[in-house]
Amino acid sequence: MDFGIYVFRAVKITDNITIYITETIVVMWVLMALMSAFAIIVKVKSKKWEVMCKPSGLQNVVEFAVSSFENFFRNSAGEKVLHLAPWGFTLFVFLILANTVGVTGMRPPTADWSMTFPLAFVSLIMFQYAGIKHRPKNYVKKFFEPVFVFFPINILGELSKPVALSFRLFGNVLGGVILLSILYGMAPFVLRLGLPVPLHAYFDIAAGILQAFIFTVLSITFVGLAAED
Repeated sequence: MDFGIYVFRAVKITDNITIYITETIVVMWVLMALMSAFAIIVKVKSKKWEVMCKPSGLQNVVEFAVSSFENFFRNSAGEKVLHLAPWGFTLFVFLILANTVGVTGMRPPTADWSMTFPLAFVSLIMFQYAGIKHRPKNYVKKFFEPVFVFFPINILGELSKPVALSFRLFGNVLGGVILLSILYGMAPFVLRLGLPVPLHAYFDIAAGILQAFIFTVLSITFVGLAAED
């Protein structure tokens, strides 16, 4: 294990343009394929669930997860933006998988800032969408308060949100990757058999789920604040 970014293949487009297929991209493709396959399975099985009198198994798990997250989203962001709950749920599930994939030996894609910043930038787009949709005049007006000369500062403050979100997630995940990489590289073989287990349990599972929760909660909260007066 290493905390460097591996390049699996370099695709040369032109003499000046080369696309690098990194480990982050490959792992992200794997996670996207798994999530898409699960979504298709649920979609196919949901046609049978509509006629079942007693839900069980996968239906109970899916309905519990969706209803619980909808209630959480409603309490965190409000009723106005409840239609954005599917985005929040997808973000949360993806971050959990991306943060905890390290237990399989793969490098978490969220340990790469080029992965966390686009996620945070999408959240920024959601902030603006919620504000402009639900209170367009007041939302635009806030960028010129208390006086119009504060417009550049207010813009910078808004742009700082995705930067802070992305660096918080990136730094915490990368820190765990670096520490585990140092352990695998320096510890004697005997210690590698048992010592990494509790460290993986903390950095890859506990901290990974916690960081996914924090990133999602902050994104949802910012959306709710943008939509409310």
